[in-house]
Amino acid sequence: MRLGLVLLCAGYILSQFFRAFLAVLTRVLEQDVGAGPEDLAFASGLWFLTFAAAQIPVGAALDRIGPRRTAAVILAIGGGGGAAFFAMATTPMHIWIAMGLIGIGCSPVLMASYFIFARMYPAAMFATLGAVMIGVGSLGNLAGSAPLAWAIGAFGWRETIWGLSALSLILAVGIWLTVQDPPRIISETKGSVLDILRMPALWVVFPLLMVNYAPAAGLRGLWVGPYLTDVHGATETGIGMATLAMGLAMIAGAFLYGPLDRIFGTRKWVIFGGNALSCAALFMLALWPQPGFVTAVILFAVVGFFGMSYPLIMAHGRSFVPPHLAGRGITLMNLVSIGGVGVMQVATGPLYRAVADPAAPAAQPYSVLFGFFAALILIGLVVYLFSRDRLD
Repeated sequence: MRLGLVLLCAGYILSQFFRAFLAVLTRVLEQDVGAGPEDLAFASGLWFLTFAAAQIPVGAALDRIGPRRTAAVILAIGGGGGAAFFAMATTPMHIWIAMGLIGIGCSPVLMASYFIFARMYPAAMFATLGAVMIGVGSLGNLAGSAPLAWAIGAFGWRETIWGLSALSLILAVGIWLTVQDPPRIISETKGSVLDILRMPALWVVFPLLMVNYAPAAGLRGLWVGPYLTDVHGATETGIGMATLAMGLAMIAGAFLYGPLDRIFGTRKWVIFGGNALSCAALFMLALWPQPGFVTAVILFAVVGFFGMSYPLIMAHGRSFVPPHLAGRGITLMNLVSIGGVGVMQVATGPLYRAVADPAAPAAQPYSVLFGFFAALILIGLVVYLFSRDRLD
């Protein structure tokens, strides 16, 4: 099982890569495929939306047939097939379709790991194990920054994506061969997502879960590239270094959040404090949208660092879900989180277009985007104040 978890983690590294790599591909896709920032925002949003839509069937599959077959089959078809379609793209629509397929392919990998953690490890360890998976998996953020820029220069972007298609298939085969399904619970076929939705304690957690990761994912996965290009005249190398810095901050944040609930004896206030700091950095970017290049990268890194509270919020929500609904519970929460990111990604494209003005300073539309993200976090925090703290 250890090897199986390692391969699931490798699959999650790939998932993190796919959700973040469009920022570095901004220029080559515009030149070769004619895909502008709005097209890429829509494509990125489709990745998150198809990923989110797949969570309900993935949750049922985890409870009924286990993580081994669920993760292996979907990763092979969606991840391997979607990446191959991306490598052959000639129009923006091809990019949209490919990203949608890849989103489906990546949808079961992290949840298969979380399902194993929920069923086979002590409840007190869930947040730490989940944070380790997120932290190590965030290496995909790094691979999707400067290393991707180097690979594109050395091999070409199509050849690089073909390699990722092959890697997806190899990982799917490895997961099939090594992952062991947890013992079944006799009552696990009873109940449904509706039973989880009837739990009032989750409804005050959902809003922050929906928005907490959206700014970090949206900026790192897409808007850092256009912003640095338009406002600071950055090249692929500069964008690669900036996204690398943000990716490193996100990894560090994921690892930091993991044990803090046990150290401080609270989940609620660790989550609240971290997201408040992320919100503050976003408001700074909104009010001061044209700082120096280094200052902007530092603020992006702050958003990435404190925006990685996802595993701790998942642990908070999971604590209210009974064991026989573990698969449906964690995938529903993941749907809320990733679905929120997808909606925000799709929404930011039209928002950017609506506020962009050739006669205005280049930073103006990005100021609105940063303020939009900050307002979302603020709303989530206000609702989360009414949540009940819980560590078991």
